[in-house]
Amino acid sequence: MRLFLMFSGFFLVGLSVSCQQIYFEAGKSISAFDYTNSSGKSIDNLLSKSNTYMGIGYRDNLNNEQTLFLVLGMSYNDYGAIGSDPVLDNFFEWDVSYLGIQTGLDFRLFRLRDFSFFIKGRITFEHLIRGTQTINNQVFDLVKENEFNNDIFFVKGGIGMQYPISRNTAIFANYFYGKTVLIDQSKSVDQETLKLINHQLGIGLIINLPNCNCSL
Repeated sequence: MRLFLMFSGFFLVGLSVSCQQIYFEAGKSISAFDYTNSSGKSIDNLLSKSNTYMGIGYRDNLNNEQTLFLVLGMSYNDYGAIGSDPVLDNFFEWDVSYLGIQTGLDFRLFRLRDFSFFIKGRITFEHLIRGTQTINNQVFDLVKENEFNNDIFFVKGGIGMQYPISRNTAIFANYFYGKTVLIDQSKSVDQETLKLINHQLGIGLIINLPNCNCSL
């Protein structure tokens, strides 16, 4: 209870500084897959594929110095990889799409004239909404495969730069690096696993909401 009250007090102090913003972003997503088959063997020669991601969300200031921001949002991510196993003479390809909800923090390190520089952290829960796995000439719908886990938990860290283009609008650029862990792997009957390593590079807009007193 004491810890909850301390957190609540901190959160209310942060909200007392009116700095409510919304953001939109999009960019490139480069993913690498860590795949283990039903025999417990990994495939080393998987190649990354370049896809896209999009995000939308809300950001609010948490301190009087306007350096720490809480972020809540939604994301749409495409991931993919291709590879082969020369021993088994197999070809593999994954093409998957996830819808996610995320939370995290942005911390402003410093300003340089009108530029602001941030370090950022995100925790994302993502659910598979579309996906195929191709093995040679066979294509499997991953959404309908009960033994394949459809939910992933992403942890990401990154850096960002922000520049105001008007009184209430700024443009920003982000780079994130993230890794996933599979949730409830006991669902997988044959112990097939697929983990993702992801690089994201994107740009976007952040907009002050009415009555926002936060400088961009």
